[in-house]
Amino acid sequence: MKFLVVAGALALGLAATPAFAQETDPPKAITVTGSVAGVSDYRFRGVSQSDEEAAIQGGITVAHESGFYVGTWASNLSGWGTFGGANMELDLIGGYKRSFGSGAIDVGLTWYMYPGGFSKTDFAEPYVKLSGTYGPLSLTAGVAYAPKQEALGNWSNTPESRIGDKEDNLYLWGDAAAGIPNTPITAKAHIGYSDGNPGLGPNGTSVAPTGSYWDWMLGADLAIKGTPLTLGVAYVDTDISRRGSAYLLPNFSSTKDGGPIADSQVVFSITAAF
Repeated sequence: MKFLVVAGALALGLAATPAFAQETDPPKAITVTGSVAGVSDYRFRGVSQSDEEAAIQGGITVAHESGFYVGTWASNLSGWGTFGGANMELDLIGGYKRSFGSGAIDVGLTWYMYPGGFSKTDFAEPYVKLSGTYGPLSLTAGVAYAPKQEALGNWSNTPESRIGDKEDNLYLWGDAAAGIPNTPITAKAHIGYSDGNPGLGPNGTSVAPTGSYWDWMLGADLAIKGTPLTLGVAYVDTDISRRGSAYLLPNFSSTKDGGPIADSQVVFSITAAF
């Protein structure tokens, strides 16, 4: 999942700060950060986008001292996640982040692109995130709302669907992380709620497969001392039942064995940050 890679990259970025950097050094006007990761399964909001197979992912962000930033992130896809034949997801991201006290607010937009997929695959999703610390905890709460777009419409063979339909999508989430004292381990947790199109979209998929559902994650990251590497493990699950998603079959299933792609899964990752 993206949040697994991002969380690992953030931890790595802190661990990889050069020892010779002094507080008196003038801040840079522009900073460039990024990460490359391998994951055993790409889970987006709890649902596999890589047919329960491994994925290679990477991203880069360029931030200005004013708070504005732009970035990109990409991953290979398979099965349900292909959005009409694409084998790659490419996200373009732009936003503004401002700190206040021990917290920060982050406002931006993600443009989800699926190169090689059918027409009407791409969609835009603005977001707002609030982050801060509470004792040893690093906390983040966010809302992402994609306004009505054809890529999110209900084009499935149901009475509610129609060609050209446009639907919106809402995602609410919260993340928490805390370092375990005297260890290189960071514990992490995530919970999210999706509300959107309960049918298949124009490309045979949906960002919120059953209309509304919960996803969650519990895991830990291990920073490898002296390297830019972090090893991660996470238990990922949703409340999407097999009965509740049966009308989406065969799309909403593994292409290998027809099994569910939103059931519980342990996801392993290795991330290198720079």
